[in-house]
Amino acid sequence: MAGSQWELPPELCCRPMAFVALTGLDVVYNAVHRAIWDSFCANRRADRVPISFKVLPGDHEYPKCRTKRTSYEWYIPKGILKTGWMNKHLNLVPALVVLFYELDWDDPQWKEKQSECATKVEIVRTSLQSRNTKVAVVLIQKKTPLPPGEDLVASERASALCNACDLSGKSLFVLPHTDHLVGYIIRLENAFYEHAQTYYYTEIRRVKSHKEFLNKTTHQLLFVRHQFKIAFFSELKQDTQNALKYYKTAYSLIHELRAHETNMLEIKTMAGFINYKICRLCFQHNTPLDAIAQFRKHIDLCKKKIGSAELAFEHAAWMSKQFQSFGELFDEAIKLGLTAIQTQNPGFYYQQAACYSQDRKQLAQQLCQSGTSYPSPDPLDTQSGVLDFYGQRPWRQGHQSIDPPDAEKEKTGILALQIKERGVPHSELIIALLSNAVAQFKKYKCPRMKSHLMVQMGEEYYHAKDYTKALKLLDYVMCDYRTERWWGLLTAILTTALRCAYLMASVKDYIIYCMELLGRASTLKEGQKSRIEKNLIKVLMNEVPDAEPECDPSSVSSARSLWNDRMALAGLNEFTIEVQDYIPFIQCKAKFHSPSFHVDQPIQLQVFLRADCPHPVTFNKLAVSLSNQEYNQWCVVESSGQESMSLLPGKTKCYNFSFVAKTEDVGKKIEVSHVMLGSVRGRCVFLSWRGAGGDAASTHEALQASRSSRRWGRGIEMRQELDWDSLTVQQSTMIISRVPKISVQLSHQPPALNNEMYCICLTIQSQEESVAKDVKLTAGLKPGQDATLGQTTHVTLDGSKVCDDTAPALLPDVPLGDLKPGEKLERCVCVRCVSTGSRVFLFHVAYSIDTSVEGQQIVCKCHKDETVTIETVVPFEVSVKFVSTKFEPLERIAVDIPFLLMTDILSSSPWPLLLASSSLQLLTMTSNTPQLQSQLQEVVLQTGECASECFCLRCPPLTSSINTVATGQYLISWKRYSATADSPLIQTTITLPHIMLETVPLYIHADLPSFGRVRESLPVRYHIENRTALVQEVEMAVEPSDAFMFSGLKQVRLRILPGSEQQILYNYYPLMAGYQTLPQLNISLPRCPTTNSHTLRRFLPHRIFVKPQGRQLDDASIAAA
Repeated sequence: MAGSQWELPPELCCRPMAFVALTGLDVVYNAVHRAIWDSFCANRRADRVPISFKVLPGDHEYPKCRTKRTSYEWYIPKGILKTGWMNKHLNLVPALVVLFYELDWDDPQWKEKQSECATKVEIVRTSLQSRNTKVAVVLIQKKTPLPPGEDLVASERASALCNACDLSGKSLFVLPHTDHLVGYIIRLENAFYEHAQTYYYTEIRRVKSHKEFLNKTTHQLLFVRHQFKIAFFSELKQDTQNALKYYKTAYSLIHELRAHETNMLEIKTMAGFINYKICRLCFQHNTPLDAIAQFRKHIDLCKKKIGSAELAFEHAAWMSKQFQSFGELFDEAIKLGLTAIQTQNPGFYYQQAACYSQDRKQLAQQLCQSGTSYPSPDPLDTQSGVLDFYGQRPWRQGHQSIDPPDAEKEKTGILALQIKERGVPHSELIIALLSNAVAQFKKYKCPRMKSHLMVQMGEEYYHAKDYTKALKLLDYVMCDYRTERWWGLLTAILTTALRCAYLMASVKDYIIYCMELLGRASTLKEGQKSRIEKNLIKVLMNEVPDAEPECDPSSVSSARSLWNDRMALAGLNEFTIEVQDYIPFIQCKAKFHSPSFHVDQPIQLQVFLRADCPHPVTFNKLAVSLSNQEYNQWCVVESSGQESMSLLPGKTKCYNFSFVAKTEDVGKKIEVSHVMLGSVRGRCVFLSWRGAGGDAASTHEALQASRSSRRWGRGIEMRQELDWDSLTVQQSTMIISRVPKISVQLSHQPPALNNEMYCICLTIQSQEESVAKDVKLTAGLKPGQDATLGQTTHVTLDGSKVCDDTAPALLPDVPLGDLKPGEKLERCVCVRCVSTGSRVFLFHVAYSIDTSVEGQQIVCKCHKDETVTIETVVPFEVSVKFVSTKFEPLERIAVDIPFLLMTDILSSSPWPLLLASSSLQLLTMTSNTPQLQSQLQEVVLQTGECASECFCLRCPPLTSSINTVATGQYLISWKRYSATADSPLIQTTITLPHIMLETVPLYIHADLPSFGRVRESLPVRYHIENRTALVQEVEMAVEPSDAFMFSGLKQVRLRILPGSEQQILYNYYPLMAGYQTLPQLNISLPRCPTTNSHTLRRFLPHRIFVKPQGRQLDDASIAAA
């Protein structure tokens, strides 16, 4: 039997749909018929009824209907299910035949066409041969029909046509060929679907009616057959719930059959079919647990029904197919929305299918002996080319007895099956199933299962002699096993990979796998390692290695010829093997002595090597490549002539390298790019470690070593021999500048004051043994700070004058000349900080000096950096206020009336300040005194002290009507009191506040003495000026006071011309001593009602100090005192 025998028939796997035959349509030459057919079958959506349509000719011959049995009394069934039955009801026997006929109700040749239609219906009925298939007629009409009952002609002719064709009214349809054709087609489909439902219901009843004629003695097969048929018809009827029920009944009945070797295959085949249907319907009903339970039950019932021992491979093949089919069903259900999990996914079923396929392969190798010829005639041939019943043997179809009818034929048939099994590509089947399983485990994130199955795939490729694919898969998986440190598994895989590499004569792969099998990760015994090492040496010496054990003898001979060809090709004898992804038999660690070296120190590099193989390893070249390739020439060890270097097993060997760095590499990092170790004898093979050594297992080993070193402490240090695990890798080192031998000292007096020329004295002294050449100073604001600080900081070397805003924040490379040994150099750097806050200043002194390193003269550039953080503070705070001549605060200034400007300077500096001078720069104001003089010249302010000034000003009349005017600026010249005499003065400019102006119509002021005396006359003269352009009438009255008597007009009315002045004199007579309130004047201006008395008299004094009355003392009083 062919291997395809185990494939499930397509009619079993498809979704059963009602079969409807369409006749009378010419879809090739008639465009209307073609449009109708396209509407039926093209672009069918999921919401349309499940019907399978076929266009058949009107006289199509349908399968003949067998004569109905009236009794089953003497009937012995020959099998369970015929091979063509499902296909017959899916594709050959329709549930409904629909005749399409073009006929309008008003057709002039109605009678003739009615007769022709009836004839065609009769032809269809005759071809169906008394089957229960329904027949329907569809009239294709050009016009849209009227609603039912309105067209009487149509009703009459429809009734006549039904009578002529022997049709019921429900089997006649009208299809107008209009723009809404698809809508009419969908309505037709629904009607067809109802007819098909009726047909399948009738068929189910017909099959059920046979049950009363059956007995369980001779008709057990029929019970199974009938239940299967009822279930299949139920599926065609889309009654899946009942279908599932009948399939389950059929499954139970089939396992009640008496099983023996002659019918075992038929029982298993039908059991597999029914199980497939049950599982498919369970997934369709969204009950996956029921499907899984049914499948497990199926496997438990069938796994021991092996059948003939000589054909045991058939049972393994059948079991494999069961798992594969269920896996496909499971996967299909997942694609339709079912959710699977890691522990229950299709991958497990594909894996089990692959396991049974592997069993099949082993059984076939045991049972199918080679050397025998295929029997003739072929016992597997049948007259029709196919079996009559599923699962039966071709040479004894329809035979149901326990013993085979012909023992010789049985033997010949078994031999034919065995010979055919030899030609089955078992490895391909296994690999395909494993590939499906790997895809599923990858999807559900099961990496270890995926790796395990990929190993099996690689081994299967090896058995199939596809060594290239085997190596590709095994090499991929080995990465995971190296990472997870499964050394036993890795060794087994490497052994298989080594065989593949040998049989392919892949020199590079062979060397790699030999190196790993000799390494510390290999679990091979010493004897096996010794054999592999000898083979490796042969390959390195360009000789043919010995064959690996357990290789196929025929493959070994072809492999030897391939190896001989490789030896002849000299161009392929050079290999560089990157070992960082493997675990080779030689370990390497490179380290610089220090993470950094000064440029005047030789750079020390060590390379440690260790061999893990059983025998010593020889090589003749060790080379270290650095990131700066100019140093590579100093990092090479190479043996000359016949001499070679060797590594002893388990011993650590150290190679030291030393070289001098170049001065231009100061500030750069030197890294170990890779380490190469190899031999140029025989084949030129080099091992290359990326970076400073290490391989796939080094990271974990270093972690373990660090833990053990912390645990045991100093025990490692006490060992005399180098401990490999305790060696650490130092891949890179930094070249740093020579240590400067100069001292840089800063002298200054913090904090700095805002805008002052802050002086920082720099003292540089050389401690070098030779001349420091080309000394340069970079001083100023340290880069990398806030950008605004760079705009508000100015640095200069000239401290004799205040630098402007164009001075830079950093002075670069200021030449200072040469500095002899022990010589001292001083420079002053002046800094002007425009804003307050903290700043970091950098003083970078660079120079060059001649020195020698290991006999080489080099020029070293050295530098010394000093940084200082300086806080800038405000030196003083200035407050300004405007007051009247009576020292009362003013919110508004009256035009052309004197007022006072008062300034207060409060020192906030921690250092004494020298105020050299101050001045006013007035804009609109004028001085009320002949000359403005500073009252703060050469005043020294200590911390917290305050200095005040007072200026009498007047605002002249303005031509414009501006209410607010600028006053001007207040200039202060100052410096630190401790500063030298030639230090520049700092000028601080204070912008005075704007003032609001007001005009008064009348200005009244008084002339009076500074004090009065009790009971002595106190003359007071009032001056009244008219500041308007109008004649002003002034009414004045003096209010009485308890402290004064007065003489003069108590109430007076004056008229004052524009710009003129009137004077009124009063004699006040104080009555009480002390500060006394003067009698108040009540003033009113009838022509300026908005001006009140309070506004006019605010310029007058309110109080005066009155002294007590004096008395003359006589001599007696003085003596008494």
